[in-house]
Amino acid sequence: MIEILLNDKAYEQDIRELLMAFYPGQPFSYQPGAEADFSVEGMVSKDRKEFSLKIISHRYQEPAVFPADGGEDLEEELEHIEEPIVVDYHNRTETKSKIKRRLYTLLVLRAGRLLPWGTLTGIRPTKIVMTKLREGMTPDQAASYMKKTYFTSQEKIDLAVRTTLREMRLLETLDCQEGYSLYIGIPFCPTTCLYCSFTSYPIGKWKERAHLYLDALFLEMERTAKQMEGKILDSVYFGGGTPTSLEPEELDRLLTKLEETFDLSSVRELTVEAGRPDSITREKLKVLKNHGVTRISINPQTMRQRTLDLIGRRHTVDMVKECFHMARDMGFDNINMDLIVGLPEEGLEDVRHTMEQIRSLNPDSITVHSLAIKRAARLNTMKEVYKDLKITGTQEMIDLTARYAKDMGMEPYYLYRQKNMAGNFENVGYARPGKACLYNVLIMEEQQTIVACGAGTTTKRFFPAENRIERCENVKDVALYIEKIHEMIERKRKLLTDF
Repeated sequence: MIEILLNDKAYEQDIRELLMAFYPGQPFSYQPGAEADFSVEGMVSKDRKEFSLKIISHRYQEPAVFPADGGEDLEEELEHIEEPIVVDYHNRTETKSKIKRRLYTLLVLRAGRLLPWGTLTGIRPTKIVMTKLREGMTPDQAASYMKKTYFTSQEKIDLAVRTTLREMRLLETLDCQEGYSLYIGIPFCPTTCLYCSFTSYPIGKWKERAHLYLDALFLEMERTAKQMEGKILDSVYFGGGTPTSLEPEELDRLLTKLEETFDLSSVRELTVEAGRPDSITREKLKVLKNHGVTRISINPQTMRQRTLDLIGRRHTVDMVKECFHMARDMGFDNINMDLIVGLPEEGLEDVRHTMEQIRSLNPDSITVHSLAIKRAARLNTMKEVYKDLKITGTQEMIDLTARYAKDMGMEPYYLYRQKNMAGNFENVGYARPGKACLYNVLIMEEQQTIVACGAGTTTKRFFPAENRIERCENVKDVALYIEKIHEMIERKRKLLTDF
């Protein structure tokens, strides 16, 4: 248990997120006197010009340890560790940065270790780099800014800068003001994986009612397409869930509806997440091919059968290989494969085994995720059941996947982070030249309007002049989505008026 004692809650979330990065899975208390391992106390002065931070130990006091490779910038912060922080509450960004820098230094002292991303807890580190480059900084200057401001490690800075430069090259080919992208959500899966918190429902329970969902979705697609008439549609992405949980005839209806309602003449990519091998058949792949799908994902997550069984993936390693070869034989020339580092009971050699198997298949891109245990995942909601599972994510594992990707001729083209990631690492998409997924870059960098249809989806309208995003969300529950579809349509209409 960790106590958070504040006399002003303005920066409570930022403080809690940084604590979670150092101590994932730890519960928090806001009641003084709780039986806590230690407390973080943050006090704002009466005139609101200073913020004092300190750590109070209850159960034990670890000796203060400062890593030898802490870096000059962190050592400079250490020199002022006992002094209050001078703050300007009118500048939230600067104040937040100062508080997190001080708290990070205190936690480094207590834990005796650094975080690879430093004080960064947000999901889009490349967005920071891109902003600085567009403000006129050179890549080296942007790298120095990351190090000084966020204490990010040199390795992660290099990754962020290299990835951002590739993203910018992709974005330069788009008209982000007149163009948009389309996301269509299919919230069904064969089963729910142990770590999953996405909006998805077992297709078995909805098999006889999937047509009701499609009817509501088609209505939303029709109204959305009418509202977006005259705009340039750059990319289309079918995600979920697992879109190929639908039957072949349902997939055919869905893709036919897309063609009937939206102008696809300018679409540069059409992605369908086939995802789960236990949802893929030759008939379904034929439907995708007949409708001009240009990119698919076949996602094993791991190539260790015992892990697949443990996490609730109802398919075999051989099924992954069979589906991949079937898709290749049918002419799919842009196949992505998703992998997860840090799965329960897996170590470095398990990751090496998976990467060897993936290399033998020779996909066009891979996305390497670090395991993130979300609140709604069974690994979290059923902690007592899974408490003995060993979950390990290490930098060595991450480095191994990066080396394999490079050996396969791939370079990082997008990255993002999630809360509660194993090892506080990142998710990285690697692709061969010409095989990067444009939609993945757009959803992370928020440089274009993305219109979303379906249960649990979020439409994001981009305002280029102010470089900001406004959102509207559809309800997650499928039955409620069907019931309130007109309300979902009206929300989107209001957001996209005068787009």
